Amino acid sequence: MKKPVNFLVIIVISTNFALAMTRPPLWPVIIGTGFGSGFCPIAPGTAGALLATLIWVALSYAMPSAILIAVTAVLIVISTAAGTWAAGKLAPYWGDDPSKVVIDEMAGVWVPLLAAPTGNLLWPLACFALFRFFDILKPLGIRALDQRKGPFWVMADDLAAGLYSLVIILLAQWAI
Repeated sequence: MKKPVNFLVIIVISTNFALAMTRPPLWPVIIGTGFGSGFCPIAPGTAGALLATLIWVALSYAMPSAILIAVTAVLIVISTAAGTWAAGKLAPYWGDDPSKVVIDEMAGVWVPLLAAPTGNLLWPLACFALFRFFDILKPLGIRALDQRKGPFWVMADDLAAGLYSLVIILLAQWAI
């Protein structure tokens, strides 16, 4: 005769395991959603890019330009690596490129901000607007990158949008 308690224990353990499997791990959620900005119900990608731009603007008041460029480059590298990792960890729970994952937008908008001069808020605003333009419309091969599957490709299309925005910012600075 089998004990009914064993059966009950198996059900409880199975239920707890199933619940644990539907809840993504905390650190990938924090990183992937850009500290929660990806949970914005309207335009989460814009919210993530805006948060990254505001972080950069705050940093621009706190440090000299040469250090800001280095810090921005480090932010791009770290957010790209961490974003690739987080996207890979979150894919089984949320899919390949969910709108909640906005670390890619954060890394992408920091790329044109590498060339933004400090002391004038029009340049960061232009970087933000150009990045969102390229990120939303996805011209010039960005759409092909966006259609690829895998954690790196989640990041790649936004980095490409950032590179196109950087080129336009540099051309605008040269023309002015």
